[in-house]
Amino acid sequence: MLCPSCRRQLERGASYCGSCGAPLNGAPAPLELVLDGGQRVPVVSELVIGRAPGSTVLLDDPSVSRTHARITADAVLEDAGSSHGTWLDGVRVTGPSPLRDGAKIRLGDAELRVERRREAAEAGRTMFVPAGATAFAPAVGTGGTQFGMRPRVRSGYALKRLDASEGRQRWVLKDTRNGTFLRLSDNDAWVFERLDGTHSLLELIALCEQRFGSTGSTRLVRLLTDLGERGFLSGVAGGQPIAEAPTSWWRKLIQPREKIFTGLGPTIEAIYRGGGWVFFTRPALIVLGVLGVLGLGAFIYLIAGRYGTPFVVASKIGWGGLVFLLGRFAVVGVHELAHGLTMASFGRRVDKAGLKAIAIFPYAFVDTSEAWFEPRRRRIAVSAAGPASDFSLGAVFALCALLLPEGTVRDIFFNLAFAAYVGAFFNLNPFIERDGYHILVDGLNEPGLRRRAKEQFDRRIRGEGRRENDSPVLARYALFGLGWSVVMALFAIAITFRYKDIFLDYAPASVVYGVMGTLWVAFFAPVFFVLGKPLWERFRGKK
Repeated sequence: MLCPSCRRQLERGASYCGSCGAPLNGAPAPLELVLDGGQRVPVVSELVIGRAPGSTVLLDDPSVSRTHARITADAVLEDAGSSHGTWLDGVRVTGPSPLRDGAKIRLGDAELRVERRREAAEAGRTMFVPAGATAFAPAVGTGGTQFGMRPRVRSGYALKRLDASEGRQRWVLKDTRNGTFLRLSDNDAWVFERLDGTHSLLELIALCEQRFGSTGSTRLVRLLTDLGERGFLSGVAGGQPIAEAPTSWWRKLIQPREKIFTGLGPTIEAIYRGGGWVFFTRPALIVLGVLGVLGLGAFIYLIAGRYGTPFVVASKIGWGGLVFLLGRFAVVGVHELAHGLTMASFGRRVDKAGLKAIAIFPYAFVDTSEAWFEPRRRRIAVSAAGPASDFSLGAVFALCALLLPEGTVRDIFFNLAFAAYVGAFFNLNPFIERDGYHILVDGLNEPGLRRRAKEQFDRRIRGEGRRENDSPVLARYALFGLGWSVVMALFAIAITFRYKDIFLDYAPASVVYGVMGTLWVAFFAPVFFVLGKPLWERFRGKK
């Protein structure tokens, strides 16, 4: 369901839009808290206002207490024991005080306004913060203190607590300057809130040991180190990259090369508002789902009936390869746009996109890191949008190829469909770090799944035995990944036999079989890489 006002996706049963605050299902229009910079925060959930880093609305003013005031979801203002008091329309707040349209709130020297949401408000000039998200007023003018004296978190970050179902590290901290993210646990977030420059390092150690026992100082040092290396602390420039050891020529070959383009957010937003939102309505999603099923069935029928050959158009491999490459470029463009539009449907922006090349293989990407501020279900939707667009385009091309008579045009549509489906299944592969992998990681709630599974699998092959914290999920993932590599290698070998007769028309049999044999070895290279090193270490250890 989409909001009728801003066309963003809504939570089920919501009374208000979490992005723009528009009332739904007959609910009255909510009040909005208008910050000093013109930012608007819909009062649709509890807001904590203060100077502490974990506040929902952060005010960097020395006259504002760490936790100064609260506003309930029912728009009732309460003072939270502040030093300088909370004032509503010139009257000091001593108990629960209902807010009204036009009210003025003063917290120390900081002033906020309360306004009823009006339809004439221009979304382009207002920052709407999703319900439950973390909103921050701009921090100005304060200098940092030294790391070793009074640690203080610098301005220019965003912090959000996700649902408990996200697991232990459910807090997401973002550096708004460079877009990097850090995941925190509840205990880390508790420590983070106290890094406001009012506590010395010795006081922080005492607080942490009082709360966490003997591990408190260790936790504090680890968190300060992580924050300092990433530049989140005032007076600390951030860690310098560790110089990498010289790599081999083949590692340099596969090292990704990127070309970044910034400022694409407004373009994607304009496409979404100009009609892209239609694809996220229920009827459109149903149509796309049915289309995807029919198209995949048509493509399988074409393959089984040998009504088309990959990379071949008009009986020529060259033309077929060219059509396939052009089709891949077009499909990739739509794929990345689908990611961006899905981000826009959740009220998130895509700040940058780019082109990346690994070896000689190019592909595009959009930065969807803002999705980390959304719950798992929405992160999965962002990841799945790209493969869904591949299946939709593949379906259109496959149905066209099925309905057209035999000939060059049918060959072209078949190869376009093949290009789309290659992208869809490649991106859904959960054993490489593409969309399918991210979907699986969020679905299983297993961060670092690939790395952790490989480490555990290597230990098993080396014969180190089981450990107490070994996970059956990681073991199954590693085994399925190995099995997938074997199946794909066998499939690729089978494909080469389909082209054998065509190749024999252009080269001697010895050359053809020599090339095919080399390809077969290359297809099994991933299996050799996975098993080779740990098996060698196990064999060497027994000598």
